[in-house]
Amino acid sequence: MSYFERLIVNMLTFISLSVLLPQMVHVQSFMTALIASFVLSILNTLVKPVLTLLSLPLTILTLGFFSFLINAVMLQMTSALVGSSNFGFSSFGASLLVAIIMSVVNMIVTDHNMRKYM
Repeated sequence: MSYFERLIVNMLTFISLSVLLPQMVHVQSFMTALIASFVLSILNTLVKPVLTLLSLPLTILTLGFFSFLINAVMLQMTSALVGSSNFGFSSFGASLLVAIIMSVVNMIVTDHNMRKYM
């Protein structure tokens, strides 16, 4: 999946989750969702590898489930950078739930793209 496809998928996921879970996820507009998706991609490129490396023992100990916490932290950082009045989560638990849902959505979309080329 290309970078722009991933941006669009994440943007649509943010918007969908803000409609499905309005008490947990706040997205002000489509442009805010696009900016949040872009900021998340930058954080995933620069910060996430460092966090993943530092937390490798915990990730191994929890059989990979700690990576969801790292993804939730990345979403919290995205919310802080974009601005909590435009994009945000009601709690860390909400960002953890969104991280899990986004992981599943990205896995499905990536798997669908892989099958298209086979």
